[in-house]
Amino acid sequence: MAAPATTAPAPPGRRKSVTGTRRSVAFLFLLPALVLLGALVVYPIGYSLIRSFYNASGDGFAGFDNYKAIFTDDGIRTALKNNIIWVVFAPTASTALGLIFAVLTERIRWGTAFKLVVFMPMAISMLAAGIIFRLVYDQDPDKGVANAVWVGIHDTFAQSSAFPNAHPGRESPLKPDQGGFVTTAAVHTGQTVTLPLVGVAPDQMPGGAKKAVAAKPDPGKITGTTWQDFTRGKGVGRLGAPDPSELGYDGMRVEAVKNGKVVASAKAAADGTFTLPAAADGALLRLPASNFKQPYNGVDWLGPSLVTPAIIGSYIWMWAGFAMVLIAAGLAGVPRELLEAARVDGATEWQVFRKVTVPLLAPVLAVVTVTLMINVLKVFDLVYIIAPGSSQDDANVLALELYRKGFSEDQPGIASAIAVFLLLLVIPVMWFNVRRLRREERR
Repeated sequence: MAAPATTAPAPPGRRKSVTGTRRSVAFLFLLPALVLLGALVVYPIGYSLIRSFYNASGDGFAGFDNYKAIFTDDGIRTALKNNIIWVVFAPTASTALGLIFAVLTERIRWGTAFKLVVFMPMAISMLAAGIIFRLVYDQDPDKGVANAVWVGIHDTFAQSSAFPNAHPGRESPLKPDQGGFVTTAAVHTGQTVTLPLVGVAPDQMPGGAKKAVAAKPDPGKITGTTWQDFTRGKGVGRLGAPDPSELGYDGMRVEAVKNGKVVASAKAAADGTFTLPAAADGALLRLPASNFKQPYNGVDWLGPSLVTPAIIGSYIWMWAGFAMVLIAAGLAGVPRELLEAARVDGATEWQVFRKVTVPLLAPVLAVVTVTLMINVLKVFDLVYIIAPGSSQDDANVLALELYRKGFSEDQPGIASAIAVFLLLLVIPVMWFNVRRLRREERR
């Protein structure tokens, strides 16, 4: 039998030559990316670091003065405080909402369609999202969706007055009193009283209002009429008496007051007429302030106290879908046998979720949370677009303050210091994320 043929090993010099050639080829392929990385990342970071030690003009060394300003300037301190709020609440809420969506959509037939709808905001830019939510949070309920819903809920339980702008006209028997109006003289039984008002636009009168009529006297009671004493046209209509085209104040509350106490009250009918009992004899008639309460205009979402939570809400709307998709991918890899075994052992669905599902998803949840933390440290677009000028200082964040210092206030040294400070904040979070990913790869 012939001996098997053997291949002689390549000489050491030849092996080194092949390895060197491969490295050269790899370096040539990487060279364009390295040039771009150096021009777009390394150089700007290095230049910002150097610039942060110089004054505004750039011709004088400032030392650490620019870094001191980060902790002494009121605007930067507000931005730092808001960044802490962002880092604590935005990633946590987005991840929690994404987890809930991912778990629940596994149990419904149309879960894929629901995921598509929740993830859809990721398809639009921050600029577009900012414009959308600037409209959503508009103070005017006729424009802002948030206030339209809020006002609708409020008015369901506490209806606003139909006469917020009503007030006495010329030669009126009424005078102002604690936000409402009261007669200048006491009234007596058998007397008819006229309480004319003006100031309510015809299209804002109650829907059930009818033509005002003069009240008929009643010997044992006090009767009267309260109505809109205004007829369109110069010299048309009589002052202090109902005209055919004038409407009664349907639902207007009338109180009889003696010595500061309400002794009787009534509500005007659709034609403005009302009747008070004999107990009102000798009293003053008052139209209380509740008749003229201004309509509820909703919440000032973009005011100083709520602007940051409102903007965080818009961020969650955008990024909850991102968290949901990643968590759903992790959930697909969870062994179903473990979940079924827990159910067989008598665990409730909440116990399965809390003690089995969440621990198994802990690595995915950590990656999602850390990724969103890096993202919110650099948030700029939403704050710049949504926050109006009057409350932008209250909504300020570090990235926005960097822009304002560098371009609006012409302080590039402080802007560079803020940029370096942001980099120092992001690096530990990125390092944690990379380390965790490598640990997962080893498993």
